[in-house]
Amino acid sequence: MTPYEPAPAGQDTVSAGVSGLTIRTAQARDLTTLAEILTDSFHPRTGFVRWVYPMLRLGIYEDLRNRLRSNSPHYVCLVAVADGSTLTESGEAIAGTVEIALRSPPSWQPRASQYPYISNLAVRKSCRRQGVARQLLLACERISLEWGFPDLYLHVLENNHQARQLYLKAGYQLCQVEPNYGSLLFGTPKRLFLHKHLAATTAG
Repeated sequence: MTPYEPAPAGQDTVSAGVSGLTIRTAQARDLTTLAEILTDSFHPRTGFVRWVYPMLRLGIYEDLRNRLRSNSPHYVCLVAVADGSTLTESGEAIAGTVEIALRSPPSWQPRASQYPYISNLAVRKSCRRQGVARQLLLACERISLEWGFPDLYLHVLENNHQARQLYLKAGYQLCQVEPNYGSLLFGTPKRLFLHKHLAATTAG
């Protein structure tokens, strides 16, 4: 079985990944856990964020719920589920998540048609550096090929060195450094637009 296989209608998309890890589609029952993982990954509870953390988590919860309810044919939210013997201390636990969807290019990008785009890749702190993110990326590659797209894209912040190293090892290459006036005025990090051309064997 490949790390991502469509399931019959009305069932979870379930797959076997690395030992002790399963990749499946997200369900409504996962929303609270996913919101916590995403908020903790993108908004660490330090300084002022500690006070607004509940509001940030609620906003992420509602945004994700709306995307899950959209039933778009070209949107998938995946979760990596770890069993108790490897990544968690007890029971089934969600170790990470990622989303893939077709996106329309902004006007300044020289691309006329939609393209598959990865977003919101996040792994629970206790499950990091154990191959979870890599398996989620591989599942996205298979989905992209199933949709008929041999190229996959994503963004990463210039100062997110750990994520950049992950994508580099996974075969992604710099496509464009996006214009960002904030980096000049306020020193905010630039966004890097990365691309990977997928070999047909990825779908096997």
